[in-house]
Parts: sequence; structure tokens; C-alpha cells
Amino acid sequence: MAPVLEIEGLQKTYRSRRRGTRRALDGFDMVVEAGQVHGFLGPNGSGKTTTLRTLLGLIRPNGGRMAILGQEVPAALPTVAGQVGAIVESPQFFPHFTAQDTLSLLAGAGGVPQQRVTEVLEMVGLRERARERVKAYSLGMKQRLAVASALLKNPKLLILDEPANGLDPGGIREMRSLMRDLASSGMTVVLSSHILGEVQLICDSVTIISLGRRVAAGPVAEVLAQHSGNGLRVRLEAVTDLPSAADLLTRAGAQVTPAEDHLLVYGLDKPATVTRTLADADLYVSELAPVTVDLESVFLELTATAPVPGQHRQVDQSAVVGGQSGGASSDSTAKGWGV
Repeated sequence: MAPVLEIEGLQKTYRSRRRGTRRALDGFDMVVEAGQVHGFLGPNGSGKTTTLRTLLGLIRPNGGRMAILGQEVPAALPTVAGQVGAIVESPQFFPHFTAQDTLSLLAGAGGVPQQRVTEVLEMVGLRERARERVKAYSLGMKQRLAVASALLKNPKLLILDEPANGLDPGGIREMRSLMRDLASSGMTVVLSSHILGEVQLICDSVTIISLGRRVAAGPVAEVLAQHSGNGLRVRLEAVTDLPSAADLLTRAGAQVTPAEDHLLVYGLDKPATVTRTLADADLYVSELAPVTVDLESVFLELTATAPVPGQHRQVDQSAVVGGQSGGASSDSTAKGWGV
């Protein structure tokens, strides 16, 4: 079965007299298989939203190939648009319309049965507030309405840009459950988010973009495993023995990083080497565990966006602008792309 979404060698360059040449996308690749929740991650200005807008025909690329549901886009967008639901950045609604009015209007324009309006309002938790004007909605409620609008067509591919924006913890959990239920029903979900803990919980696979290029892709567990470093966390019965243990393990060929109450040990093929080396010197291990990494730490490493003490990182400062540092994308005017 062909992937639901394929992007290969995607290029997008902006030129202006004031800022020179900006490469928003520099040969970007991405593949999303059917029935997955796929996380699409990147720092501000990395080209993430430019990718989504290009995929949906809102921006014309300078090169590369894209396909949705096996159809080449943008040429096939008229054919596949009815099977794609998307919100990109902050969608806009008529403030004096109710949620019911808004979705009914969109359903009528897209040839969707009105019964579907009631269904999606229930799914996103707006059933009881459906007849209130949108101008009275909180940011989180507007985000729920945006997701509802993207679900109207019951699409095969759902693309959501920051769907948890403005949601409270309960709402975030509800959104997580909804995404999993949609994937279980056969829908493919592409989820762009900066809440990396949620991405790790909900997504089957991820693609990470930085400076307009893919820097990591694959199942979440594999991406994490590739960056775990095969390290071990070692605790001893007596903290005072840590310096001696570090010396012994270093002489055994390990790379050792001391911490306040434990050692981080790398470079040994077998964990048993640690216990055997230390036991021979009458030093006894109270804990021996693999060093685990989370998606946030991997993301910060791969995109070089980890905070540096004493420095204030500027937005987009790592992107290339005419050979200088600066913004990498032009995403600030994106709107919703629903039915």
C-alpha cells in the first residue's frame, strides 16, 4: 500500500530586496504511512508550516515532489481535497456566527450532510456550547471548533497544526484520546505540535525538520533508541564510593560522567561488566538502569535549540538568510484549510 503522504526533495526559496534569499525548505523529505498518528516537529522558523501550506496548494514550491493518497499534488488537489481535512496555524471564523452556524455553512459548501455537524460537535466537546457566538469562545474552544471543521468531511488524511493550542490539561487529554480513536478508525493524522511530551504519548512515528531539512524520521521508539547512547545509570550502596567506582570503570574502558548521587556510564557492551568490575573491588551496585531519553531532549539536540546558560536565543537565529543568520520561513499569514 502506498503511503498516505509522500514528500521528496521539497524546495522553497523566498527572495526579497530587504532580506535577500531565504531557503524555507532545502530538499525536505517526509513519508507518512496509513493509519498512523504522525508527529511533524520543528523549531519556529524551521519550515514546518511552509511545508504544510505547500502541500495544501497554498504556496508554490520551487522544486521537489509531493503526493497525497497516491496522487501527485498540487496537480491532483481537486481530486484529493475532499479526502483531506486540515487546520494550519490559527483559523479564522465569523465572530458573530455560532459554532452550529459556522459548521453548517461549511458543511453546505462542501456537500456534507448536516447530521455530520452534530457528530463533530460531539466529538470535540462543543455540543453544549454550539449555539453560542464564536466571539465569546476562549482560545481553546476556538481550537476545538477548528478541529471540528477539519473533521466535517470524515477525511482519510487529517492535518492538524498545534491542535492543543489554548486547551487546558483536560482538553489536551481529550484531544489525545480523539487522535488515537481517529487513527484506530483508519484515519491518518499528521500532528504538528510543540508539546513534545504529548507527541511522545500519542504519535506512532515522527519527522523532525530543522533549517528546511529532515534531521530525523521513523517510529518514535526507534528515534529515541537511536539517541539513547546505550548509557547506564549506576548507583552504589555508598555515595562516598562513587569516585573509586568511576576510576575503576574508566580503566575498564568506559566513559564515565559523575553526577551528585550516581554515575552515567557509556561505552560498555554488557551491563554485567559494571557489576563484575565493581564487585571485584568490593563496591556494590544498588541500581543499574539504562539511560532513557525523551523526545524533548532528542529534539533539542537534533535542532541545536537547547537553552545555553547566559544566552538568549533569538527566534530563527539558526536559519540561513543569504548566508547570514535569520528567519527560515514565511508562515505568519497561514489560515485554516478545512472543507
